[in-house]
Amino acid sequence: GIRFTDFYAGCTVCAPSRSVLMTGQHMGHTHVRGNAGGNIDVQTLRPEDVTVAEVLKQADYATALCGKWGLGDDAPGNTGLPNDQGFDYFYGYLNQVHAHNYYPEFLWRNKEKSPLRNEVVSNGSKYANFAGGYATKRIDYSHDLVCDEALRFIERSQDGPFFLYLALTIPHANNEGTRGTGNGQEVPDYGIYADRDWPNPEKGFAAMIARMDADVGRLFQLLRDLAIDDNTLVIFTSDNGPHNEGNHDHEFFDSNGPLTGFKRSMHEGGIRVPMIARWPGQIKSGSQSDLPSAFWDFLPTACEAAGVEPPDDIDGVSYLPTLLGEPEKQTRHEYLYWASQEGATSVGVRRGLWKLVRYRKNRDGAADWRLYNLRSDIGEKNDVSIEHPEQVKDIFALLRRDGLLDDSAQ
Repeated sequence: GIRFTDFYAGCTVCAPSRSVLMTGQHMGHTHVRGNAGGNIDVQTLRPEDVTVAEVLKQADYATALCGKWGLGDDAPGNTGLPNDQGFDYFYGYLNQVHAHNYYPEFLWRNKEKSPLRNEVVSNGSKYANFAGGYATKRIDYSHDLVCDEALRFIERSQDGPFFLYLALTIPHANNEGTRGTGNGQEVPDYGIYADRDWPNPEKGFAAMIARMDADVGRLFQLLRDLAIDDNTLVIFTSDNGPHNEGNHDHEFFDSNGPLTGFKRSMHEGGIRVPMIARWPGQIKSGSQSDLPSAFWDFLPTACEAAGVEPPDDIDGVSYLPTLLGEPEKQTRHEYLYWASQEGATSVGVRRGLWKLVRYRKNRDGAADWRLYNLRSDIGEKNDVSIEHPEQVKDIFALLRRDGLLDDSAQ
């Protein structure tokens, strides 16, 4: 397949990042712009929001989501449920706090609860209609169930076009479980890492990754067994940078390498993520691209591959030409934009080799903008805004033109 070296998530945390992925709109336009908390209406996709699943159904695709949703809870009158947002089939978690628990008492199958054999103790942490906790009786591991459901969907959909959104929760931590047990990396066993001289949360983290790797292998093998491998595009990526939750240390395995920051940061470590695309016979094996691209580009890419027109109000551009080895046909972004409600940094903008990051407040209580040259300073260690005021000015002009900059924020 092809590896994208300059690929970005939609946001610094999961719910808004996934909203960007589903709608093809960046953080200046997508509806869900924050994580758990606040008014439930702003955590929920609306009827007028158009998802990639809805668009692909116009091309007669069977659509399924297996795993974590986070864009519509089970509150009365909620409009964001997967089955109301273009997915024919759903199995997994609606609620983000629910999704922290790998041994829940139930998962959702479409709009019905599917009971499991686990027993969970609540610790009082609540989001919308759901209280968090950790399992004291562990039998059914959600990751395994989700992967099995995903493979079954492929099997029953093999004779026609299908879109599977496999939203794995691994290696997210059970934050509520951490407060109850001191270890939020829930996994049935540590596998080949059991005897390593590592803290248990790091053994659990590594075992989670190994489990995911094996299940991705199962998916590829199924595609080969069904003889649909050459007709199936698979994209692997992540919704934010590495985390340091569940007593896991993001530096233990050098997860962000030379990049500064991690989850909740507008620096590269918080938003630059892996992206690998595989399509035998169409994508050259072992290829690589440094095309700056992001989550909001997935919807138009999927639309172009399926031969259907994307909505008019998206921010993304299709990267299908790059996948197919035709970079001369590739449309490029004028700039990439992110905004976040969490952490010390609130806005990120990439324009070519330049990256502008806004810190919420400096010592005077005003917004603090910092400029970095990603070509010479991938770690974003040196603020060069004073040396290159013209770059800051040009980026401000673009943001102001597109309604993304309030003059009071400068």
